[in-house]
Amino acid sequence: MKIIITVLILISSMTIFSQEQDIVGDYNLTRGTKDNNLLEYKLILSQDGTFYFHYYSNIKFGIPPESNKYGKGKWTVKNNIISFYSDSQKDFDEKYTLDFTNSKARFVTKSPRDKTDRIVKTRVVFLESEIFWMNRIEMFKMQ
Repeated sequence: MKIIITVLILISSMTIFSQEQDIVGDYNLTRGTKDNNLLEYKLILSQDGTFYFHYYSNIKFGIPPESNKYGKGKWTVKNNIISFYSDSQKDFDEKYTLDFTNSKARFVTKSPRDKTDRIVKTRVVFLESEIFWMNRIEMFKMQ
């Protein structure tokens, strides 16, 4: 009986670990317009549970025309929902000003059960965030 329980715990922990391995990586979204305006979003999810975020905008007639914003903190995952947390003591300084606390994103990938030739790009879609311009942002994993 002890062996069966040990095997079940081992299998479930391996499943959780493999899911987290798929999520770890660099995500990017670049949007440009015909007026040469540029918006770039970059998110790095590290294996140690930390994340780094960089937003760059270059808008011709914006004030200021060029802008960089940064955020960092910790992330966790449960049922393909990634939760972000920023510690007010450690994660903020003059460079890192974005607060991702209470932000949630869905991890989307092709299901291992899907045997079709359909291509599903691995991505992170922000579902909710107190940073209003992050809602519905869809960032694709860099291969």
